[in-house]
Amino acid sequence: MPRNYRIAWLPGDGVGVEVCDAARAVLDAAGFPAEYLHGDIGWEFWRREGEALPQRTIQLLRTTDCAFFGAITSKPAGEAARELTPELQGQGLVYRSPIVRLRQQLDLYICQRPCKAFAGNPLNYRDDVDIVVFRENTEGMYIGVEFNRVPESFYAEKAMERVPRDAAISIRSITRAGSQRIVRAAFEFARRTGRKKVTAVHKANVLRATCGVFLEAAKEVAAGYPEIEFDTANVDAMCMWLLKNPRNYSVIVTTNLFGDILSDLCAQLVGGMGFAYSGNIGDRYAVFEPTHGSAPKYAGMNKVNPLATILAAKMMLEWLGETDRAQRIERAVAQVVALGDVRTYDLGGAATTPAMAHAVATLIRGQATKSRN
Repeated sequence: MPRNYRIAWLPGDGVGVEVCDAARAVLDAAGFPAEYLHGDIGWEFWRREGEALPQRTIQLLRTTDCAFFGAITSKPAGEAARELTPELQGQGLVYRSPIVRLRQQLDLYICQRPCKAFAGNPLNYRDDVDIVVFRENTEGMYIGVEFNRVPESFYAEKAMERVPRDAAISIRSITRAGSQRIVRAAFEFARRTGRKKVTAVHKANVLRATCGVFLEAAKEVAAGYPEIEFDTANVDAMCMWLLKNPRNYSVIVTTNLFGDILSDLCAQLVGGMGFAYSGNIGDRYAVFEPTHGSAPKYAGMNKVNPLATILAAKMMLEWLGETDRAQRIERAVAQVVALGDVRTYDLGGAATTPAMAHAVATLIRGQATKSRN
């Protein structure tokens, strides 16, 4: 009897609901056997409850095989505090990104961002780009330790004399163990998929302590994979080289903030946010998502390109071992892009979000019919 998966379904807000509905239509067309369990997450829960990621949602995730996430609105701390309902005002509540918290609480230390060009996409920078970014997902600049003013106790350290007392500061935390495991994940992926090169990106010439730890750990891990070419690059130079010749790169591994930036650059090489998706992956759990944000100005218009979300669903199936269904989804997406008959506004067309999903789903059903015949 085929397994029935339990998927935590977290559409969020903005366009998150619309693109998740599109992905669900494609998953259904692929015959994916799953029970979808809705989870509360997003801006309205922050406003009404002071918590964008309610504890009940965390508990739900612990009873499921993995989670699928749409998009949520995020705003700076001051603006977020002002949008709380009156009864929650003045209670010292501080907004934090729910997806960042999920990564940390569930130890989803891998953010895997495939950036692959589909033939016929008019937005491709180059048609031969195929890069996968491995971004460390739990430490670095995103640990959430920040101060609006430097605490007086910090000035016990002599080096702090260079920091003005009214400065706002953020803490960057990099560990050897955290660096080793993300680099190892990148190399294991390269070995498993037959990729021949891994590039570690850093800024150790300036951020000597934190990037120094990352770079040393990367070199240590790389020594255990002699069959895979390994090189390193400063993050600023990497931005230039990716535009100059993206074919030189296959797997990129880097720290949290640098990975956030580089993965968006790589996404633009293959069509932009309509094709940008990722998996937040740990040893026992994973959360899959498009990475385009909630785009509130388009909410309710059924206008945005759902292919990033559909490809995130494909990635979820790969992680679950549903390889055949995942391949059918990717082939259908590639065919829709190549044909060009159905295109959303970003691709120069006027198709709606459901229309794009319907086009992909129709091709998947057609593949199934051919295989039966």
